[in-house]
This record gives sequence, C-alpha cells and structure tokens, in this order.
Amino acid sequence: MEDKQPTVLDYVKSKLMPWKGIRIEIPETNLDEYLNKIDDVRIEDEPLESIHDKDVTIDSDADSQLTSEELDLKGISLPWRSLLALSFALLAQLFLEPPDPSKTLGIILYFIAAAIAVWATLMGEWCLAPIPESKHRRDPFTVRLIAFWIGLVLLLIAFLTFGGNLFTELNVTLWLLGLIAMVYALWLPDQQKSFKFSQISEKFQGKNWQVSISRWTWALLGAFGIVLFFRFFRLNQVPPEMFSDHAEKLLDVWDVINGETRIFFPRNTGREALQIYLTAGISKYLNSGLSFLSLKLGTVLAGVLTLPFLYLLGKEIANRRVGLLALLFAGIAYWPNVISRVGLRFPLYPLFVAPVLYFLIRGINNSNRNDYILAGIALGIGLQGYSSTRFLPIVVVVALALYLIHRQSKGYRKQAILGFMVLVLVAFMVFLPLFRYALEEPGMFNYRTLSRISSIERPLPGPVWQIFFENLWNALTMFAWSNGETWVHSIPYRPALDIVTAAIFYLGILLVIIRYLRKRHWVNIFIVLSIPLLMMPSIVSLAFPSENPSLNRTAGAIIPVFLVVGLGIDGLLTGLESHHFKAWGKRLAWVVGLCLLIWSSMHNYDLVFNKYYEQFRLSAWNTSEVGHVISSFTDSIGTPDSAWVVGSPHWVDTRLVGINAGYPTKDYAIWPEHFHDTLTVDAPKMFIIRPEEEASLSSLQEMYPEGWLTLYKSEVPTKDFYILFVPPTDGANN
Repeated sequence: MEDKQPTVLDYVKSKLMPWKGIRIEIPETNLDEYLNKIDDVRIEDEPLESIHDKDVTIDSDADSQLTSEELDLKGISLPWRSLLALSFALLAQLFLEPPDPSKTLGIILYFIAAAIAVWATLMGEWCLAPIPESKHRRDPFTVRLIAFWIGLVLLLIAFLTFGGNLFTELNVTLWLLGLIAMVYALWLPDQQKSFKFSQISEKFQGKNWQVSISRWTWALLGAFGIVLFFRFFRLNQVPPEMFSDHAEKLLDVWDVINGETRIFFPRNTGREALQIYLTAGISKYLNSGLSFLSLKLGTVLAGVLTLPFLYLLGKEIANRRVGLLALLFAGIAYWPNVISRVGLRFPLYPLFVAPVLYFLIRGINNSNRNDYILAGIALGIGLQGYSSTRFLPIVVVVALALYLIHRQSKGYRKQAILGFMVLVLVAFMVFLPLFRYALEEPGMFNYRTLSRISSIERPLPGPVWQIFFENLWNALTMFAWSNGETWVHSIPYRPALDIVTAAIFYLGILLVIIRYLRKRHWVNIFIVLSIPLLMMPSIVSLAFPSENPSLNRTAGAIIPVFLVVGLGIDGLLTGLESHHFKAWGKRLAWVVGLCLLIWSSMHNYDLVFNKYYEQFRLSAWNTSEVGHVISSFTDSIGTPDSAWVVGSPHWVDTRLVGINAGYPTKDYAIWPEHFHDTLTVDAPKMFIIRPEEEASLSSLQEMYPEGWLTLYKSEVPTKDFYILFVPPTDGANN
C-alpha cells in the first residue's frame, strides 16, 4: 500500500506552524530554498531586475546559477495568484464601502483573498522586500565629562526656573545651552563621513559645475509634487468653518502674541504648547493673522514634514521603493490629509512618531548612539505637541524588548540597552519644562487623559475588559469598516482607508506575519504590534467608548500602516517584474502600479474635496458669515460695541464670530435678560438672531419698533439668520 502523500494544505500548515514539528518540502523544484535565496539577494536601493533581462547569481555554488531558461523550466511564470488575491481584496473592500456595505460578503471575500495571498507567497509570487543587513559599530562607551557636567548644572538651574508655568528668556536660554552641552557630551564623532567636507570644498572651487538629477530623484520630486497638491489644494475652503476648539487655540495664540508665554495652556482642560507657538510664529511672520488659515498652515506643514521620515523609515526597513510608495500613498490619503487640514494638534502625533521610529530602528540595527540621541530629541519634542504622544514611550520600550529577545540582538544587547538609556535621558531633558509643570499641576496635566480612561468625569458604561476589547476590535477594523462618528475630522461611519490602500493593507499585514514566522526578524513583528499600540490613545477611551475609533487619537498608526502598504505594493510589483513573459513583466508592473495609484488618488480626492467638504459645511455653523456681517457693519456705520449675537443653545460660538469679525478678544453673545442694557447705546445697533429664537426676536421688536428686520440667506441650507438693524437715536454721531 502506498504512503499517503501530503496535500497542499499539509504543506501550508508546515510553513505557517513550524513549531508543531511538521516539515514538508517539495524536492522536485526545491522552491522554498530558491525563494529564500532570491529574497536574500535583493538590495536596498534597487528593485529586483527582471529575470528575463539577465541571469541571477544566488550564491557561489554551481547548482544555484539559474539562467532565465532554467527558471522557465522551474515554472516561474505570470504571478496570477497575486493578481487574483489583490482582485478579491479590492472586491471585498468595494462591498464594505458606504452607503450600503455588505459586511458578510466583504468578510468572505477578504478570507478568500487572504487564502490566495498565502498561496501566492508560498509560491514566491508575492515576496516582501528583505530587511537590509545591519551595520553594527562598537560603542566606545565614552562621554565628554566636562561638557556633561556643565550641561547637567545648566539643566538643573533651568528646571528650578521653570516654575510658575512660564517660559522666560532666562530659563529658555539655560535649557537650550544645557541641551547643547549634553548632546555634545554624548555625541560620537563619525570619522567615516569627515572626508566629505573636503570633497564639497573642492567642488565649490571648481570652474565648471555640473548638476545631474537621477531618474530616482525625479520620481521623488514628482511624488512630492502630487503630495503637495493634495495637502494644499483649496486649503482655505476645506474645511470651511471653525468650531469651538479653534476658538480655544486662537485665544491661546493671542495670549502668546501678547506676552503670556506659558509652558502648558490650561484653557479647555489643558493643551501642550507646541501648536500654539507654531501658529503664533506663522501668524506673525506669514502675516496670516489670528485666523483659521494660520492654524491650518501649521498643521498642514506638520503633516508634510512627516512624509520624508516615512520615506527614510521605509528605506531603512526595506528599500527606497518601499519608502517612496509609503510616502506617496500616505501623502494622497484621506486620513492624514483630513487631520492635517482641520487645524488642530492631531498631525503632531505622526510627525514625531515617524522620526522616533526611524532613528530608533536605525540605532538598534547599527548600534549607533547618535541615532538614539536623535530619537530622544524627537520624542522629547513630541511629548510637548499632542497628548496622544504620551503613549509613544511605551512603543519605544516594546521595540527594544522585541529586539532583545530575538536572535538579531546576539552580541549587541549591551549596546542596545546603553542606547536606550541615552534615548531616555535625552528625551527627559527635552521634556524638562513640561515635566516641571506636571509636578506643579498634576491634576491639570493629567485631566484630559484621566477623563477618558477613568470615571473622574463620568461613570464607566460597562466592565473595563469588555469596553477595552470592543474598542480594540473597532479600532483594528476601522481601516476597512468605520472610522467613528466624529464629523469634524472624519467622514462618519466610513473606512479610514480608501479601497486600494485598505485592500493592500490587510493583505500586507498577512504577508508581514508570514515573513515573521519564516524569518523571525524582530522588525516584522514590531511593525505589526506597533499599529494597535499607537492606536491605544483611542482604544483606552473607556469612559467615552463612542469616541473610539477616532482618526486623531489613532494618527500615530499612520506611520506603520502606510509602511505596510508600501511593503505590500512593492512586493506585488516585484513579483510582476520577475515573471517570464519577455519584457512584459516590467510593463505589467508599471500598468498595475499606475492603476492602483490613479484609483487611490481619485477616491481620496473625492473623499476629501467632495464628501468631507460637503458634510462639514452642513454640520458646522456659519460663524464666518455672521462675522462678515458684523465686520461690514462696524466698517460702515456701526461700532464693535453696538453689534450683538443673540445667544442660543447649540448655535454659533460667539467667540468665533468675534475672531472672524476681526475682534479676537470680543465675545458677541447677548442673552435676553440683558437686552435692556443695549438701550444706553446711542450708535446704530445690529442684532443677529437665530430664526428658531422667536421669543427673543419678538422681545427685540417690541423694544425697537423702528428696527428693520431682514433675513440673511446663507450659502448653506438651514443656516439662515435674521438681522435686526436699529437706526441711531437722536444726538448720536453718524
């Protein structure tokens, strides 16, 4: 009786569950060995060339010299499994798109896509770019002691002078000098790069200058041009109106401009200072004034500055094409675009996640103390930007722990621990002003966080474990299902990713997990785990589970999410480039890549500039129109003190009316019990009344029978309002 032959399912199980001791190989083609070798020869800065174009040398053994004809005999052909998996994933995401999503059908199609993707991976059709080899250097464990002690003393004095929640010229000077001294004390000279200064000098002294731009540089410039279009196009109109949080920010900016240089701004439960000072600088030096545009310019700039570090991170963990694809698809994506345009602190979270992870991973892989220093600087600054960044130190600890328990750390654990200690020290020194405030006012410093994770503001709506796991599930499925209900920074109840990136992301996560099971490299599992970790500020909203998921508190996950997207697309294109149908492999890769980019661009354009814009203008109150009416009145016959907006619950924020009218410190609200106070004003008067406030309108008409009542027709349906104009009394100056 013949022995039972293993099935394809048995082979898949042996690859995905090696810990069970089951090992099945395919000796006829030795395919797994070939794929591992082909994975190892891919280099960082060059995608795998078409196997048809040239022979590929795997190693020095004669048996592994494979020509294109031999590879044809091995059965390497059009990677139809990869294309089929992608097609099923795209179809699955199409069925999950609003307004009529089919959850069951979408899940079934995603499972089919996942199964085919596993098959394609095992057959070598969809292989992720390999992680570049580490280039460790020995740390001499030296410190410039004089500079170290000078810096330590300066920072101690600065810490003592940071009391009272104020930046002053003295404490800022001491703090910066102390930081410079400490960084100098810890910094290692890089002798390998010193020769470049002489080369640069020689080039400048030459008579004939030649500037050449490579095709890759042109590709980068083109990608960045597309990104800048998506981030700055119609910035003044999308989104069109401010809401109450913007009033709080602009009033803080006003305080800074007028000399109140706080370390932490306690207005509206407290905010870190970075955005306030950034907006104040933009308002002053770009002459954009105390306006919504000033807020937007700062946050859009933060979103754009995130992308170069995303590119570098992709290059560090894979190759430059992965970095470019991550940059490009993140640059056009609805999620990072919207949170950058809304003008609040949200993009400061990914802005500092990107450099922290880049310098941290590079420092670990190369045992370079200087990278740890740069990671610490980025982390320390980031902690003063957005409160969600307070979870980033935990992500750093997890990264180090994962590295230490994997074989890649053998022989370098001591240097990694030393580098981590340097990172913590530098981050703490940069964080020092806010640390002093946290010691003085722990209640205010922690209130915003504690109000979400505990019952200090409202009782928890259920058992902690149940809320946590429901929040975790909702967060992890938001990429394909629902990004929450908050209209100010999202389109409620739609996926956080567009159709293309959602499909690629979920398949990419699967491929990264498979590669981890096969290679056991710490970076693979860290990329996967960093996504829920960076989403924790939203997931741990236990007191307000309806606020989860939210695109703002999960924004740090933008970095690993789009790294996975870059890895997935790069792996797909590599498989297409490597198939054997003469020159059609590269051409097919170009066609597929461009189709995915164009589809993603069109979808994201529609999401941001059509759907998000329309739902925002229908949801936000038209304070700009009310402010414009008051501004026109005061510029013609009225005065700033003779115009009022009749107060009404859940209507316009009257502080924003003042900001839009050009009077940022004036609240134009007046309530019915104070109507009689206006009788003492002799100048022409104007009242803005909500149509629903019929009682207030009747009272004012009885008080001012000579007034003229008109209905202001808003550009937005349901946002009309009444204007009651009262001519001046006798003797008033006209």
